[in-house]
Amino acid sequence: MLAGPRARPLSNRVFERTPQRRERGQYLAEGLLACFRCHSDRDWNTPGAPPAAGKKGAGHIAQDNPDLVVPNITPDVETGAGSWTDDMLARAIREGVGHDGRALHPQMVYQSFRFLSDEDLASVVVYLRSIPAAHNPLPRIHLSLRRRLLIADDPEPLTRPVAFPDPDLTSWMYQSNHYSPYAEYLRRPASDPARRGEYLVEIADCGGCHTAWENMNENGEPVAGDFGGGNILHDEHIPDTASANITPDPSGISYYDRAQFVKVMRTGMVGARKLSPHMPWAYYRNLSDDDLEFIFAYLRTLKAAKHRVDNTEPATYCKVCRGRHGGGEWN
Repeated sequence: MLAGPRARPLSNRVFERTPQRRERGQYLAEGLLACFRCHSDRDWNTPGAPPAAGKKGAGHIAQDNPDLVVPNITPDVETGAGSWTDDMLARAIREGVGHDGRALHPQMVYQSFRFLSDEDLASVVVYLRSIPAAHNPLPRIHLSLRRRLLIADDPEPLTRPVAFPDPDLTSWMYQSNHYSPYAEYLRRPASDPARRGEYLVEIADCGGCHTAWENMNENGEPVAGDFGGGNILHDEHIPDTASANITPDPSGISYYDRAQFVKVMRTGMVGARKLSPHMPWAYYRNLSDDDLEFIFAYLRTLKAAKHRVDNTEPATYCKVCRGRHGGGEWN
């Protein structure tokens, strides 16, 4: 019999429903965390591909990935999360263990959500409890035995309070061999805009898309550099796209200033060029100017990665990331 993931016992905690928590939870779920980008059928005819009408949080079946059935997280009792306890939701979000004790599919980026502070986590749960219930029966996910074995050891219990910002979690990442580029976490005061931006970048999992994880060097680091782009993003509805280099290198976004960065996040446009719908700008545009500027401040502290990625050009072999993407031959 396949052993389940490492998991802490569920508690009977209930997060107090306050207007402040609901507001903060909405800000996170419909902003940085982009919860409904995965947990909804989407309207691909609208810029940014927001959730389809009446489908926000109602779950999604990935037609091109039979392993992936994204659950209904609305308060519907029969087909959603209405019968789940607050701690079931909390454990799933930050620790990767489902309400039924299974390890969640790695498409759920709980390794990044793990950094959510306790208060931000409570706020997200309170908000999810408040959205309209959507009755949407979905099939149970059926992972192959090989897949279940591969992901069984990924979840890691969280058994202590998590504050913002939380240096102990950075230590945990290195102790557990979970690679992270956030080596400067402890070196900046909590009031530093870049450190605040670091928290936002981590919980948004920006590195998950903007780093080409397929090829590592002997030290387990991505050969194209952290946030150096070139990761090929797939979706059943739109063409594959290579993520952009968002480091301060001239091949990245060195030409951005704060105003341009905020404008791109608000509009989904870089000059006259539209961002790919793979980029969830339709959620990030909901962020405050302050938070967008904190994120930009952190991106400016990244090590420059020389790696040109241009999705307007044909995909060719890139000797830097060892993959194929637009403009690869220029590296």
